[in-house]
Amino acid sequence: MEQKCLLSSLILASLFISTSCSQPKKALRFETGNFTEETRTVQTSSGEKEVTYKAYLHIPYVSNPVDTDYQSLNIYVPISINGSPIDPSSAPILFDIAVGGFMSVNNAKVKEPSYRGDLSLAAGYVVVAPGCRGWDNCSADGTYYGKAPAAIVDLKSAIRYLRHNERELPGNTEHIISVGCSAGGALSALLGASANNSLFTPYLEEIGAADASDHVFATACYSPITDLEHADMAYEWMFGSTPTSSGLVDQELSEQLKSDFSKYQLSLNLQGKDGFGLLTAENYRDYLTTYYLVPSLTKFLNESPNIQREEYLKRNAWITWENGSPNFKFDDYVTHVGRLKGLPAFDDFGKGQPEPLLFGNEITNARHFTDFSLRHTSKNIDANVEEEVRKLVNMMNAFYFLKNNEGEIAQHWWLRNGTSDNHTSQTVMINLAAKLENMNKNVDTWIFWDGDHCADNDPEGFITWIETITRD
Repeated sequence: MEQKCLLSSLILASLFISTSCSQPKKALRFETGNFTEETRTVQTSSGEKEVTYKAYLHIPYVSNPVDTDYQSLNIYVPISINGSPIDPSSAPILFDIAVGGFMSVNNAKVKEPSYRGDLSLAAGYVVVAPGCRGWDNCSADGTYYGKAPAAIVDLKSAIRYLRHNERELPGNTEHIISVGCSAGGALSALLGASANNSLFTPYLEEIGAADASDHVFATACYSPITDLEHADMAYEWMFGSTPTSSGLVDQELSEQLKSDFSKYQLSLNLQGKDGFGLLTAENYRDYLTTYYLVPSLTKFLNESPNIQREEYLKRNAWITWENGSPNFKFDDYVTHVGRLKGLPAFDDFGKGQPEPLLFGNEITNARHFTDFSLRHTSKNIDANVEEEVRKLVNMMNAFYFLKNNEGEIAQHWWLRNGTSDNHTSQTVMINLAAKLENMNKNVDTWIFWDGDHCADNDPEGFITWIETITRD
């Protein structure tokens, strides 16, 4: 057995340790009078806006919480903008997920809305900031209490709390839009893909979630770290022959993962845009370049002043520019981005990445979740991930629910990434976009040129999108 709660000093420095002892049941009623009134100045493209809002802080959203510091939420309700009263009763509700690295969010420490929340308040939207458990939660007795699927169970519970209180709660609970980046983006995608699925029922009942729907109207995902059991394969497909700062990764192992990715990609049977045809490992470079990378670079260069554009092209001689159109080789683009992670990128052999930590349990800090890594570290070529772990991996993967078309799937999706994101392969988000497009969902996808992980070069574009999709 591993030593319990043995975390790195970096994590310990930011970790909030609390007990997981049984706590008194909490009533799931929204108290309309329990708020403070706050005012903030929000910078928008149309100038400063002074927003006055009600702040309802640290509201438990389950009746049998493990830890209310995490299983609680804040609700921010705008009441005036630039001195003019507004009526938020039918406003969209932004469900703002602050999760990073699949770690916990301590709601007791959150007092103010995020920048995206500020923009939403300035647009007249209601903002909800939920806390949730994560893999780093560890009680005083050494028990882990936030491993998978705790985070998604908590977020579903928070959605259910909102809908359970729809008569008292300002805002339209049929227009809940979830948003998050990185692991938060993966969780936002999971909310959009797995609503009311019976796999989660025992976990929801255990913590006393409200008996209500956990579906969302729309979901926004920035650089989503999803499809974890295939993410190592996708990473090698994109970055396998690109060196890290310490050199090339093991090329034999990289080729094994690339081969696995080719088989997996073919099994998805995804059709590309505009009659492109079946998306395969062999034609994916052309697809990414034609439909995402070139349009992104074209916009970037055309919007740059002439001098800046000339300087950029001089620094990046791998790009040619003629008659307002760029051209480049995909391999040169990948070299430009560079490789960040080792091999495997997610289910690493030392189990130090967030993802093996995510799939630990109450007494084990981290576990392998792919057969590839388990076989390598155990030296057993026949080893398979145990069924319990496989079930948890499915529960944390939006793609699992989309492939099986289970539950209520959100109709509207906003997907964003940066072209220089080397935390995961570009195929991860674009596969998600293609699957949703094949299902006839409303999908708005873009990648920002030279944008990094969680890039958001158009935050107000997202706010406008919400207005568009929620307009009667």
